[in-house]
Amino acid sequence: MTSVPTPIPSRTQFVLEGIKHRILTGQLTPGQALVETELAAQFGVSKTPVREALKTLAGTGLVVMNQYKGVTVRMVDADMAREVYDVRLLLEPEALRRSVRRGTSWNAASSALTRADEATDTAERSLANREFHRALYVPCGNPLLGRMLDEVRDQAALVSAVAWAADPSWEREAAEHREILRLALDGDADGAAAALHAHIASFVERAFPEAHEADEAGNTRQT
Repeated sequence: MTSVPTPIPSRTQFVLEGIKHRILTGQLTPGQALVETELAAQFGVSKTPVREALKTLAGTGLVVMNQYKGVTVRMVDADMAREVYDVRLLLEPEALRRSVRRGTSWNAASSALTRADEATDTAERSLANREFHRALYVPCGNPLLGRMLDEVRDQAALVSAVAWAADPSWEREAAEHREILRLALDGDADGAAAALHAHIASFVERAFPEAHEADEAGNTRQT
């Protein structure tokens, strides 16, 4: 019996997920060049699915395509961190508040915390962290709000990967996650939302103080 070739879209998805995983777990670092021929050889595919995958990743903000420099993993700086985390601060606590008020089951969030605690390396812990936050906002009852947060989720994970590489702060963040989940389980929508807001804000303040200082300066000028 002859084997059926894997459809190109499936190959593209396979490559897309593979490259994304390497970026978000720090195997591919910000500024690193992504060469189509090398990636094609690593994934055992032609250059076509690699090219399509890189276009998709450029659309999500994880990679940058430059006519002269080629494709590189997006650099992370204070401006990027401020933009991404500003969106999270505006949307994610409200999504969590709505999730709590809907009487959501928090099994997925609890499982993600357990996976993070049991993780044996940074990659596993990072992926579990992403799933924890997603489990907080997806049940909010507004699919558009969930998709908007999904769109910045990968960029937020890239910011986190860079920050953790410089200054690991897993234990503090794990404790904050447990407190957020405790409040959600207690049905305290406003308390959970406030704890999540403080969690997100404190992370970017610690990891990118220049971004926080820029925000403070902007707020001062407005007042």
